[in-house]
Amino acid sequence: MNHLWHPFADMAAVEKAGEFVVDSGDGVWITDVDGNRYLDATAGLWFANVGHGRAELADAAARQMRKLAAYSTFGDVATRPTLELAERLADISPMADTKVFFTSGGSDSVETAVKLARRYWHELGKPDRTHVIGRGFGYHGMHAAGTSLSGLPSNKADHGTLFPDTATVTWDDPADLVAAIERLTPERVAAFICEPVIGAGGVMPPPPGYLAEVRRICRQYDVLFIADEVVTGYGRLGHWFASGRFGLEPDMIVTAKGLTSGYAPMGAVLVGPRVSEPFFQPGGGVWWRHGYTYSGHAMCAAVALANLDLIEREDLIRSAASLEGVIVEHVGRLAAHPAVTEVRCGVGALAGVQLKNAASAQDAVRAARAHGVSTRAMGAGALQVSPAFVATGADVARIAAGLSAALDTLVEPHIPDPRSDGASG
Repeated sequence: MNHLWHPFADMAAVEKAGEFVVDSGDGVWITDVDGNRYLDATAGLWFANVGHGRAELADAAARQMRKLAAYSTFGDVATRPTLELAERLADISPMADTKVFFTSGGSDSVETAVKLARRYWHELGKPDRTHVIGRGFGYHGMHAAGTSLSGLPSNKADHGTLFPDTATVTWDDPADLVAAIERLTPERVAAFICEPVIGAGGVMPPPPGYLAEVRRICRQYDVLFIADEVVTGYGRLGHWFASGRFGLEPDMIVTAKGLTSGYAPMGAVLVGPRVSEPFFQPGGGVWWRHGYTYSGHAMCAAVALANLDLIEREDLIRSAASLEGVIVEHVGRLAAHPAVTEVRCGVGALAGVQLKNAASAQDAVRAARAHGVSTRAMGAGALQVSPAFVATGADVARIAAGLSAALDTLVEPHIPDPRSDGASG
């Protein structure tokens, strides 16, 4: 009997089929406990941006843990790595005068940003502005706020009301955002949260002009704009942040994953000057009673700093930008496969291979392993491709070839009728 309860799993199916147990990683490769090697098409869960097995990140963790593993940052307490990381993130942020609130991961970051948006309006004397709007197909983690804002109905089904005053609009239609704000009334809407490229919902790049238009709408109605960059932050789209690539000038940016490349659990909310101002006024005496035990964890901060150093030294953001075209070239060809309806790619180092039969996605994942590729199902029956930035063109080509071979197993072979010459009427 298995004692591990896996996230996002049918545990009866896991008990029957067994687990895929990963033992080690090196660059874009992972190895299972039986010694079989696989190209990691997903960079773990969108996070291993610098690849697996980077010793200098392990060394950074060990050095800090020997000195001071962790300490609270509540009140006026800080550690040197935490302060240094906040300065570093402010330097690379696309927002001026960025303040940094540290969390333990992406779901924490979303919860933090949503609560802060509501609290901001309360400080401005507008406590009725509590509604937060998300998009269809959007994934914002699995805490109460993120679950309630999910644009994936199956993720919030059967939990009851977790976080009140949330709404979801069509993922690709700015007019639907206007309609929602008008329906709720602008005086009651706190924020709009938006993944610049939808990630776990299936990799959905924004339609041309969409992001600029929803940003304009938020300004028109004085609604805070929260960019969820848990997936796209720290280089995935060939820029430090997608907000910079698309000129979004958000009020807050939600981040995690690539902050440490998954080598330590850490997230951060980058807060622009508009939102931070009421809380930083001299003599203001304003407390925001929010935070986590591991907010600004010293060891995690040291790893994040070493990770950002590595990204800069090896010019990995440029590498991620170059992967965009390589993925289009190789993975994009899978759109012609009879088991595929479309391949969504062309905006950064990521792609979604949409299957015609969504129910076959898990079968495709298992078949891909048999062909040396580790991927996963996401959205409504799509396969994820988001390799580490250290991947080469040859690596991406091998990923595409392995996925193609796996998809072949989903298509029933045509067996000619011996009584027919093959002609059809």
